[in-house]
Amino acid sequence: MARTAVPGRLGDRLRWRVAEVTGRRVESPTAVTVVLDAPDWPGHLAGQHVDVRLTAEDGYSTQRSYSIASASDGQRLELTVQCLPDGEVSPYLVDELAPGDQLELRGPVGGWFVWGQEQTEPVLLVAGGSGLVPLMCMIRTREMAGSRAPFRLLYSVRTPDELLYRSELREGSPGLDISCLYTRQAPLDAPRPPGRVAPHDLVRNGWPPDFEPTCYVCGPTGFVEKAAAYLVLLGHAPERVRTERFGG
Repeated sequence: MARTAVPGRLGDRLRWRVAEVTGRRVESPTAVTVVLDAPDWPGHLAGQHVDVRLTAEDGYSTQRSYSIASASDGQRLELTVQCLPDGEVSPYLVDELAPGDQLELRGPVGGWFVWGQEQTEPVLLVAGGSGLVPLMCMIRTREMAGSRAPFRLLYSVRTPDELLYRSELREGSPGLDISCLYTRQAPLDAPRPPGRVAPHDLVRNGWPPDFEPTCYVCGPTGFVEKAAAYLVLLGHAPERVRTERFGG
């Protein structure tokens, strides 16, 4: 599949712009969604991310990349951030950032791990933990566009308490099938015991290779490498398996 064009001029996407926090939602005990107002935002594609830069009073500056969770909607952006215990940026974004605060943003970034509204083929989304964030952007963009492309989401998370977007996923939408797998603790009514994603999970909850779905896999590096390898082993064309990973 051809790479998708990225909206906005390159120079505009590479400049830093100031965004104001207008709200925040708690998604889990360790994750929040930050709602931002970003004037002159050039728009984004489902699956892209932004660079966030923080600068201290003494001039020290640091930056991190975060996937965009919201569908493209004017100058409004949503970033879902998972707090890392030893992180330098995420604890501040999760625990201290408040409405009225400002962040510097650069982007959107990325042109390969994206879903476009013109795509009509079946889509398989495979998420590990907070790897759901860019895939949720795809789900929301699909719904906003009124697309009939069939989506299936396989969401692997450690425990029920760590589910992101719980109520929204529970409501679902036509043409979207959702399966949640738990690796450490599962609800009593879960269809399978706790465990890591295995090939039979991808067979049961995914699409047959002859349907030629586009597969998007996002999560920690180890999760992504295994899930992508399983998909190819099951017969999916490597060029139809797109991956995005985080961590070492």
